[in-house]
Amino acid sequence: MVVFHAGRDLEFFGLMPPGTTLSGNWYILARVVAGSFFFFSGLSLVFAHADGIRWRAFWRRMAVIGAAALTISTVTYAAMPSKFIYFGILHSIAACSLAGLMFLAVPPILTLILAAGILAIHLASPHPLQGAIWSFTGLSTDVRPTLDLLPIVPWVSALLFGVAVAKIWNPVPRRASGLIEHLGWPGRHSLSIYLLHQPILLGVIWLTLDSFQ
Repeated sequence: MVVFHAGRDLEFFGLMPPGTTLSGNWYILARVVAGSFFFFSGLSLVFAHADGIRWRAFWRRMAVIGAAALTISTVTYAAMPSKFIYFGILHSIAACSLAGLMFLAVPPILTLILAAGILAIHLASPHPLQGAIWSFTGLSTDVRPTLDLLPIVPWVSALLFGVAVAKIWNPVPRRASGLIEHLGWPGRHSLSIYLLHQPILLGVIWLTLDSFQ
């Protein structure tokens, strides 16, 4: 994620050709990174609520993600109102987590079938809805311009794959120690890293350019 956004920032400052991150390996990297976010959200959903939905913890997590998503929408609207982020990855993870919650008690094979079906629908490219207001669904013929859009279809399929895999895998929870625990630090603070890395990257690039002028 940090590498991809660094590429985007270099484009913004004119240090890479416009559109570089929209094609080739950059395009693949973006999809892999985004897919991993949803997949691991699905895994975490099962690990956190395998013994019954812990509603207080669930809604606390939703509140944090929702507040972060609203912050991103507000900041991007202030900076670029014509392309502000109205349904980025955090908005989508929040919506897809609500959907994933309904599958915690569903047999994993059925969840896998549904996830594959949603992905197939996306690849078949049917767009039954009309109007940019439905952009967030991924099923609309019109998409409102935005800096970042991860609609429910197809990304909910990655979260459902995560839910199904976690239920099939069913690992025994155990606390990591030593080096493994330190390596897991970014994962335990992924939201903070997500929110802070862009201002840091933009600041570093801007200061670097300024020092050479």
